[in-house]
Amino acid sequence: MNIQWYPGHMTKTRRMIAEQIKNVDAVCEILDARIPVSSRNPDVDELTAGKPRLVVLNRVDQADPEATKKWAVYFRAKGCAVLESDAKGGMGTAKFAAAVRELLADKLRSYAERGMAGRVVRVMILGIPNVGKSTFINKVAGRRTAKTEDRPGVTRSKQWVPIDKGLELLDTPGILWPKFEDQSVGLNLAFTGAVKDDILDVETLGCHLMAYLGERYPEALKTGYKLPVLPERKDGENDVAYGYRLLETAGKKRGFLVSGGEVDTERMAKILLDEFRGGKLGRFTLELPE
Repeated sequence: MNIQWYPGHMTKTRRMIAEQIKNVDAVCEILDARIPVSSRNPDVDELTAGKPRLVVLNRVDQADPEATKKWAVYFRAKGCAVLESDAKGGMGTAKFAAAVRELLADKLRSYAERGMAGRVVRVMILGIPNVGKSTFINKVAGRRTAKTEDRPGVTRSKQWVPIDKGLELLDTPGILWPKFEDQSVGLNLAFTGAVKDDILDVETLGCHLMAYLGERYPEALKTGYKLPVLPERKDGENDVAYGYRLLETAGKKRGFLVSGGEVDTERMAKILLDEFRGGKLGRFTLELPE
């Protein structure tokens, strides 16, 4: 699978980030706590080199809490400040302004010594499409300023958002990268809805996700689909084949049958993705720090 997905507006976004980076004091990178590597644009390090960085692990309410702790330790070890957030529910967003000021404490002290106390701090907000960026900004600002929709690629232009007298945010459109070299990155982005579903066949996507959950979170599948036992993985069986058998088992339990008694695995795959994204099956993290 070699997904290439780079609409023209993403090229413009790269250019805009490069032009605006000199006008900001820090960069806030919003990641999906379930996929902190896959939801990180590797170009961002180069585009924002040298700027203090705050990493927001968003959607922690849907991520495995133990894994989130490991990721927070990982990013702090890289020199980033870390804030855990559930932007939809508002958890963590009230701590944002204080986290930024703590990150920039030395710079703010230096401004004060030079008689520039009260100078407005500007922070660039970055994140891939559909990572919850606009929802986060709206919660931090306490009003609806950024357009939000539950689909990728909604914010298309930059906008400055005042938070308080001393803090402004630069909202930027979501930016992906030209292609996903690693198949797991493309899959993780598709599982969480960061790329449009029509990029990959839904049934194949469901097979991959089922295989992962069957290996890492079998109890959640048993509970969610009322399965006393899960089919065991056969020797040498790949993800798609194993995931397909799991889809069949869950679909049969849900009564998704078509003529001839066959299981409607495509319908089951759609249900699986909806329930995974809606947090109905539990809290999952799809990658861990090495």
